[in-house]
Amino acid sequence: MKLFRKIRQQLAAENNAAKYLRYAIGEILLVVIGILIALQVNTWNQERIAEIEEQSILKNIHSEFLENKKSIQVKLQESDKGFQSGKFLMILVGQDKAEIEKYNIDSLLFNSLESGTYKFSENTISELFQSGRLQLLHNENLINLIYEWSASKASSDVSNERVNLKIDNELVPYLQKKYSLKDIDMYGALKWKKKSVIKIDKLQIFEDIEFENIMDDYLYRVNRSIGRLLELEIIIDAIIKETGND
Repeated sequence: MKLFRKIRQQLAAENNAAKYLRYAIGEILLVVIGILIALQVNTWNQERIAEIEEQSILKNIHSEFLENKKSIQVKLQESDKGFQSGKFLMILVGQDKAEIEKYNIDSLLFNSLESGTYKFSENTISELFQSGRLQLLHNENLINLIYEWSASKASSDVSNERVNLKIDNELVPYLQKKYSLKDIDMYGALKWKKKSVIKIDKLQIFEDIEFENIMDDYLYRVNRSIGRLLELEIIIDAIIKETGND
């Protein structure tokens, strides 16, 4: 700055307007260039910070969906177990008691009632939507998958809830009147050592159209729920692939 000031004073003393004008223009250009360089450096710095943040987001999404993969596999196994047990019970409807007695009906009913639960991790996805930071992601395919995940998960939640409502509102109340829940709960958390001492004809349910209808609708709902879960699993696999480092 001292050098520039000395040059200006010298040019002013010489009273040379042309030289002074050229110098002034040159000084302005230097200032502009300096500003542009500073802006570019700031832009580079912001881009570097955004890239680091994007990589952190991708890492978090990858980790969360690896956990979601495990959760959905467990849920699919439980749902399929209940579905297959329910289908076998339907096969026994209308059969002779001698045939039905060959099988462990208590266990089959327990498996049908245990539809399983699942809870997906969505902390990173939820934060991206709420903060508007989804724009930090440059992978358009990943962004589309995230939107698809949210929509498909909502549909899956509805299907799963319909299964649970069927169990809670119809299947369990029916069995409370026609069967022994204690005998069923021998295979659950209660782990009863002995069956109910109340003598009832538990196998009468296989001659009841109401039981058949309840199980038919139950299996329809479980089948729909499994379909939704399989769709989610495909999306999970795609998100894991898009956020992987390989």
